[in-house]
Amino acid sequence: MSRTTEHLQNIADKLTTLKNTSELMINLAYSSLLFNSRELAEEVQLLEERIDKLQTEFELLVLASGFTPEESQDYLGLMRLGVTTERIADAAARIADVVLRGLEPHPVMRLVIEEAEETVTRVQVSQHSPLVGKTLRDAKIPAETGMWLLVIRREGDWIRPKPETLIREGDVLVASGYAEGEDDFVRLASGKN
Repeated sequence: MSRTTEHLQNIADKLTTLKNTSELMINLAYSSLLFNSRELAEEVQLLEERIDKLQTEFELLVLASGFTPEESQDYLGLMRLGVTTERIADAAARIADVVLRGLEPHPVMRLVIEEAEETVTRVQVSQHSPLVGKTLRDAKIPAETGMWLLVIRREGDWIRPKPETLIREGDVLVASGYAEGEDDFVRLASGKN
């Protein structure tokens, strides 16, 4: 494949996705540890599988660039950036694995967990939810529940929430917030009163 503008944009898009995914994984992994949340740790493991696939796709795109020997140094740098994001993702998976293996948290971490007023929860949006078809801005989830969306999992993709993100039936919402709002959040997403 030649180095068309479209091909170079595909490389840039894939690298951006790798970077964003590894950042998301680190955030979720630390949160899984701080909240001792198996749900978040499971999300990290699912993302680890996805990032491995993304890394291979990225490397194949770079290798298909048809670069000259003189340009190889620049493309090697791109490959190294991709490898670095994958290493970050691996580190996040190792952090989450501590929670999944059910290891006792360090006494200091246990105190942090016990004193935390926040919680993290994951819920699938049902067809009966009033959230279906609304943007996050219009849904006003934080105002209604005291919970803030961390990520939306949709059909194998993880979406960082933005005000204009549309909520769909079947979306898996991962949110954190005050423990008192967790039940309200689950009821809102599930459509059960």
